[in-house]
Amino acid sequence: MVASKATQKLSSIASSWPVDPFRPNIQLKNFLKSLSAHPNLTSEAVQSAQLLRDNAIQKKYSLSTKTLQPASMPRHYERLVEGYERSARGAGRPWWQVFFGVWK
Repeated sequence: MVASKATQKLSSIASSWPVDPFRPNIQLKNFLKSLSAHPNLTSEAVQSAQLLRDNAIQKKYSLSTKTLQPASMPRHYERLVEGYERSARGAGRPWWQVFFGVWK
């Protein structure tokens, strides 16, 4: 009975997992879905997957502004996220911006 509840819960976690646009052939949701059928599935594994999905560690140990905006490059992580999002959409910076190191 406990195993079937864990299986159902991990299956629902797997179905709500976001798709990785950079690795279309390797998806964590597929791994979690197949893991839900494992005969030795534990509630700890299900709880760990749920904590990963909910960003529990990031909420528990939040980063300071000093860490997120280092004095040497205060916009580094903002630009990193922007680049990731642009790349996921298939858009990039023009060659001259890359060449001259121009960031908007």
